Amino acid sequence: MSELPPGWLRAPLADFAEVRLGRQRSPKNHSGSNMRPYLRAANVGWHGLLLDDVKTMHFTDDEAETYRLRRGDIVVGEASGSAGEVGKPALWNEEIEDCCLQNTLIRVRARGVEPRYLLHYLRYEALRRAFAADARGVGIHHLGASRLARWPINIPPLAEQQRLVAELEDRLSQLDAVASSLNTVAARMSRLRDRITDFATTGGVAPAERVAAHLAPAGIDDGELPPLPENWRWARLGEIAAVVGGVTKDTKKQNDPAYIEVPYLRVANVQRGHLDLSDVSTIKVAVTKAEQLYLEHGDVLLNEGGDRDKLGRGWIWEDQISQCIHQNHVFRARVDQEILHPKLLAWHANGFGKRWCERNGKQSVNLASISLSKIRMLPVAIPPKDVQQQLVSRIEERLKMADVVLSSARAGLERVSALRKAVLHTALSGKLVPQDPDDEPASVLLDKARADVGTAPDRAPKRVASRRTPKNVTQETLL
Repeated sequence: MSELPPGWLRAPLADFAEVRLGRQRSPKNHSGSNMRPYLRAANVGWHGLLLDDVKTMHFTDDEAETYRLRRGDIVVGEASGSAGEVGKPALWNEEIEDCCLQNTLIRVRARGVEPRYLLHYLRYEALRRAFAADARGVGIHHLGASRLARWPINIPPLAEQQRLVAELEDRLSQLDAVASSLNTVAARMSRLRDRITDFATTGGVAPAERVAAHLAPAGIDDGELPPLPENWRWARLGEIAAVVGGVTKDTKKQNDPAYIEVPYLRVANVQRGHLDLSDVSTIKVAVTKAEQLYLEHGDVLLNEGGDRDKLGRGWIWEDQISQCIHQNHVFRARVDQEILHPKLLAWHANGFGKRWCERNGKQSVNLASISLSKIRMLPVAIPPKDVQQQLVSRIEERLKMADVVLSSARAGLERVSALRKAVLHTALSGKLVPQDPDDEPASVLLDKARADVGTAPDRAPKRVASRRTPKNVTQETLL
């Protein structure tokens, strides 16, 4: 077990910080005479607060006193979910006046320690997924204020905390600059890939002169169709492909002995430009239904619902899994390959089709969708058959060059992430800056912090975590 440097100690977070869960949302508080801004998990990013979309709700004066944020408070994500990683922290510097917090966040208010040191400690724990490993729950995993309050923290002397934060933030800022440049490169390459496929599948790389597009109206918003080479044409998806919806899960019939169990693709499996088959579920269906929906090599899969920018996204099935079907939120377009190469359809759907689906989709409160009848109306550019394979080869060659740069940028980001964790590990184990024997030891800080709330013990604090240390957290894993 690693030893802490002289003057350091190890104690639960609650010994030197107030740990409080935010207030729960309630319909009755959606309006009122004391509407105040509040932070939620979506407002906490890995590199600070995200304050472009701050909600408000009613807090009485007493509630505001309990849940108000003060300069130097740390907000910590309480649960895993769409907003991000459990335990992700950020520092509050009074960016918004009279702001409170919701119960998707935990407020940590330090006593006697440097808040920025504590911020870096909690961020390191979140980055190495220690909080995620100790969270509890099914589906959404919760850290909980009481579990966080018991979390063991390495505490240096206050003067060393300040030296450490200055050195640490200098090094992290350099890594952030590198990461920002790599993210810019990755974003540009992703946009370039989209432009390559979008341009090419509407005749942009063909040598022929481009002429105005013609497509019979179908009572739908096609927008302005781009001109095509004179030997190309427009068609509706339903004219060149058999487009069908998938299976709807019937929970009541999952125990029917006449049903067979088969793998099936969900929206999460169908990404833009690739299939994610790392987690494929199974479903029980009637034999006749399975036979109708078995996927075949070359089928193009297109999403029916989800976030608005995900409508119509998809890719090609290439027989990766035997006897696989698809759910009702995924359309299958079995294109007539004598008319169009499946890859040209998939690339077209992910570019032009994405914008078309956003115009013609339906938006509910939380989800967007496009109907089967509408997706069959999707305009598709059809090149002459004798140039399609050459066109596919040219697109793939250009995508391959962009992917080399994109892969290098992503590998660089992974190295930056590893370096960031290594720098934090070095700092939080007392190896980044030298110790000064004249520094007031951390035990004095802890005694003062306990005295502030009238809980000073009669004996000295232990240098190791108590028996209440959260599961999976040990000195070795922390250091």
